[in-house]
Amino acid sequence: MVEIKTNENLTAMREAGRVVARALAAVREKAAPGVKLTELDRAAREVLAAAGAGSPFLDYRPEWAPVPFPAVVCVSVNDAIVHGIPDDTVLAPGDLVSADCGALLGGWAGDAAVSFTVGPARPEDTRLIAAAEEALEAGIAAAVVGNRIGDIAHAIGRVCRAAGYGVPDGFGGHGIGRTMHEDPGVPNEGRPGRGMKLRHGMVLAIEPMLIGGGTDDHYTARDGWTIRTLDGSRAAHAEHTVAITDQGPRVLTAL
Repeated sequence: MVEIKTNENLTAMREAGRVVARALAAVREKAAPGVKLTELDRAAREVLAAAGAGSPFLDYRPEWAPVPFPAVVCVSVNDAIVHGIPDDTVLAPGDLVSADCGALLGGWAGDAAVSFTVGPARPEDTRLIAAAEEALEAGIAAAVVGNRIGDIAHAIGRVCRAAGYGVPDGFGGHGIGRTMHEDPGVPNEGRPGRGMKLRHGMVLAIEPMLIGGGTDDHYTARDGWTIRTLDGSRAAHAEHTVAITDQGPRVLTAL
């Protein structure tokens, strides 16, 4: 079931989205050579606590997960696509980091992700991250009243494939509102004109994930959470929570 949000609901979700944006900014600022991934999680926790917000990630355990997620932010490094668990791994110069964070505030959720490099970036990483951001922008641009979910999926997939990158099957965006994961699903590839019609008041987390090596193959690491590229190539992830409105798409997790 898809809940249609009121304008007042969207205003409340924007406040949750601002907390997410600040948490991701804190993670990015903290990331540097020699810093442990647990320190990035701590930076995000401090932002959530200061805002009086909860975390939809902490202790989250879907049916497929062997253990509850132990952090408030997913930190996926280099060949990790999504769902990386912050541990004592130390960041090194040139690492590609994808950070995904959520917040619960006033009964509403926000969810966003960003990819960046630690220190000087390799040219191929710069291109990969730029493509992820371009795919996200294309998906957002298609998130207009009267379009369908397939139009968003097609816009994302077209950018990814044109750039020569892989798209991991089975992973994509989702509805969001009172909880982090709601209907409908938002694939990262699809046929235009297909799927649920978009209406004012729908809110979607749009999140392209790109595999640098060009294949779609991936596997789940031994921790039961982290999704990695099968060929060992690097990956990038970009996400925003976006409201569908009669005035056009409204990004709720922008700074």
